[in-house]
Amino acid sequence: MALFSRTSAPADDASSLLDDIAGDYILDPSHTRVGFSARHAMVTKVRGQFDEFEGNAHIDTATPADSAVSITIQAASVTTGQAQRDGHLKTPDFFDIETYPQITFVSTNVERDAAEWAITGDLTINATTHSITIPFEETGSAKDPFGNTRVGFEGSVAINRGDWDLSFNAALETGGVLVSEKVTLEFDVSAIRQEA
Repeated sequence: MALFSRTSAPADDASSLLDDIAGDYILDPSHTRVGFSARHAMVTKVRGQFDEFEGNAHIDTATPADSAVSITIQAASVTTGQAQRDGHLKTPDFFDIETYPQITFVSTNVERDAAEWAITGDLTINATTHSITIPFEETGSAKDPFGNTRVGFEGSVAINRGDWDLSFNAALETGGVLVSEKVTLEFDVSAIRQEA
């Protein structure tokens, strides 16, 4: 998924500190967003995110298939900016956080084409697992004021929430349903390289 070309990058695009981003990384939760959006009442989109998660990645630029990514999300950390809706999302109608406190993604294959990556893996929600492929774009690398080497990625993918038995809905009087089946998962990642 090309968000922009390297030849026409916007002025605020991150610089490229690293010639080769290979290495082991951990996600920086303070500067990473794991989010989602879904259409509400067939009219507008509701956006949300998970505030508590941890993840790591091994990036092999020479042999991308040897790369690996895993992330564990605390389902109870879901937030959409509206307390009643957040409470509903935590019930058995959706994430059922008492029974299934964690959402996980574990990669099974990684492909690369220049700055574009395709990460295929198993997404598990409420004990149901399906394979998805998430396209990612490298957004740059930088050395932060604390001496950490960071790399950035952006990616998104649309899924059908019903595939994970997140099937709650309500019919609208005017036709259609309250919550769209299609949900877009959104990732804005800052990862810190672990130096040997």
